[in-house]
Amino acid sequence: MAGGWAKDGAVQEQIDASIQDELLRLKGRSKPLGESLTHCAECEEEIPEKRRLALPGVKICIDCQMDRDASFKARPGINRRGSKDSQLK
Repeated sequence: MAGGWAKDGAVQEQIDASIQDELLRLKGRSKPLGESLTHCAECEEEIPEKRRLALPGVKICIDCQMDRDASFKARPGINRRGSKDSQLK
C-alpha cells in the first residue's frame, strides 16, 4: 500500500539501501589504505614485518590495536519507529 506520492515497496527499498550503505561502510573500514608503516603511528614501536605483510596498509602495532579493540563501544541503534518516548529524550 503506497501512501502519498511513494510507490509500492518504497519503504523496503529505503531499508535495503540503508543496509547496503552500512555494509559498504564497514567493508571499507576493515581494510587499511595506503602503504604499511614500519613504525606504529601511535607509540612509534616497530611493526613486525609479518604483520605488515599480512595486513597491507597497517598503521599501528598489535599492542595499540588490542588497546583500541578493548576500548571499543558499540554505538546505539537508531530508533526508526518515532515513538513519543524517543522524541522526548
